[in-house]
Amino acid sequence: MSDNEPLSSDNADSEPSTKTRRRFRDRSKEVLSKQAVKIVKQAEEHERFINKVTYLLGVLGFGGFCFLFGARPQAVPVVYCLFYVVFVPLRWIYYRVKKWHYYLLDFCYYANTIFLIDLLFYPRNEKLFMVCFSFAEGPLAWALIIWRCSLVFSSADKIVSVLIHLLPGLVFFSIRWWNPETFEAMRPEGTAARATWPYIEDKSFLWMWLFLVPLAVYILWQVLYFLIVNVLRRQRLLRDPEVMTSYRELSKKAKKANNVWWRLSGVLGDQNRLFMYIVLQAIFTVATTALTVPIFLSYELSVVFQILKISASVWNGGSFLIDVMPRQVILKEKKKSEIPPVPI
Repeated sequence: MSDNEPLSSDNADSEPSTKTRRRFRDRSKEVLSKQAVKIVKQAEEHERFINKVTYLLGVLGFGGFCFLFGARPQAVPVVYCLFYVVFVPLRWIYYRVKKWHYYLLDFCYYANTIFLIDLLFYPRNEKLFMVCFSFAEGPLAWALIIWRCSLVFSSADKIVSVLIHLLPGLVFFSIRWWNPETFEAMRPEGTAARATWPYIEDKSFLWMWLFLVPLAVYILWQVLYFLIVNVLRRQRLLRDPEVMTSYRELSKKAKKANNVWWRLSGVLGDQNRLFMYIVLQAIFTVATTALTVPIFLSYELSVVFQILKISASVWNGGSFLIDVMPRQVILKEKKKSEIPPVPI
C-alpha cells in the first residue's frame, strides 16, 4: 500500500493541473476568438475608409514591385518571401474568423510553402528549382486565368489571392532569365561555360523534373488533403455547413451558375461529385504541368505568358469593379436600410 500511495498522490496532483491547463487553453482560444471577431466588426464599420487606404497602398505597392522587377530582379525573391511570411499568417487569422481557414490547405499554399523552402534554404538546387518552376508556371498560373482571379486594388483579400498565384511565376521567371546570379552560375569558376541555368542534360531529364516529379509531389498533396479534409475533419465539416472548403465554394458557385463544371462533376451522379472534382483537378494539373516544358525552354514564350497572366487578372479586376461591385454595394445598402433602429 505504501508503494502505491505516492503514485495515487501524483495522479491526484497531475489531474487538477491537467484540468487547469485545459481550462487556460480553452479560455485563451475564447479570448483570441472574441478579439478577432471584434477586429473584423470594427473593420466592417469603417469599410469604405479601409478600402480607400487599401486601394492607395495596393496601387503604390504593385507599381513599386513592377519597377523593382525590371530595375533589380535579384531582389524579387526577397520581396516575395517577405510577402508570404507577412500576409499568409494574417490571412489565416482573417479566414479563421470567417470559417474559411480550410482554404489554406489548398494546393496553392502547399506549393508556395515549397517555393519558400527553395528560395530560403536551397536557392542553388537546380532540380528543386525546376519543380518549383513547374508549379509556379503550371497549375498556379493557369488557376489565375481559369478561376478568374481579380486584381482589385480596393480589396486586400483579392490582392493577396492574385499575388499568391501571380508572384511565384514572376519570381522564377526572373531567376531563370534576368537574375545576374543566374548568369554567374552559367559560368562557374574553373569549369566550361554552361548554356543555361538550370543545366538541362537531355529531354528525359527535362521531363523528369518539370513533369513527372512535380506530378508525384502533387499526388502527395492530394492524398494528404483528402485524409485531412474528408477523413480526419469530416465530422467537423458535417456539423457546420458554414465552414468553407474550396470544393464547397466551387460547387456552390457552379451549381448556381449551372455551368460546364457543374455538369461535368455530375457525370457519375450527385453522390460522386467529390470524386469527379478530384479527377477534373488532376486532369487540369497534368495538362498545365505539361505546358511548363515549352515555357521553360523559350524566353519569348515566357515573356508572353507573364503578360497574359497580368492582363487576365487586371481584366478580371475591371470586370469585377464594373459588373459585380455596384450590385454588391446596392445589396449592402438595402440590407442596412432593412435593419430596424435599436430602441433607446
